[in-house]
Amino acid sequence: MRIIAGLGNPGRDYGETRHNAGWMALDELAWRCRVVEEDFRCGGALARCGGLWLFKPLSYMNLCGSSVARLRRDAGVGLEDLLVLVDDLDLPLGSIRLRPGGSTGGHRGLASVAEALGTQEFARLRMGIGPCPAEVDARDFVLSPFAPGERVPVEGMTRRAADAALCWAREGIETAMNRFNRRSQNQQDPDQETPPTGPVSP
Repeated sequence: MRIIAGLGNPGRDYGETRHNAGWMALDELAWRCRVVEEDFRCGGALARCGGLWLFKPLSYMNLCGSSVARLRRDAGVGLEDLLVLVDDLDLPLGSIRLRPGGSTGGHRGLASVAEALGTQEFARLRMGIGPCPAEVDARDFVLSPFAPGERVPVEGMTRRAADAALCWAREGIETAMNRFNRRSQNQQDPDQETPPTGPVSP
């Protein structure tokens, strides 16, 4: 059994915002798996696809960790069988990055999960929503919807994130990283420790 948890904020006001990229990728996975039934447990929405569990914590981003940790504990799976899908302000729009662990990079959702699990060593798939314009507050930016002109790269990113998550589930993280990670020489790696100025909860 493996768990893929997508991070986002509940409620209509946040459904199409940048901060909910993790939910968008999880919805793509649910569609591909032809999920027709959802269960609600551990403070979130859970869908099953064979040995794969798709999970949306239904608390706000900065409080989501306890739900993820509780589901992992109840399911009896190890940290190596958990993948978290999350937006990332430090990655350019449309890019994805899969890592087996590392810092939270200032992301409050990842920080909440790390605190609840007691470790930062869990796999995460970051989805690029940046850069944030210099004149715009980061909180306002991540809680704003994608612009119409961003639809194509966002849809492509969502599909690639779903592909990478399925590859992780079927073939392991090393194979998935080798296949899906693309990094320019000048791009900062968000898994390096940075000040907590990234996405925040409402």
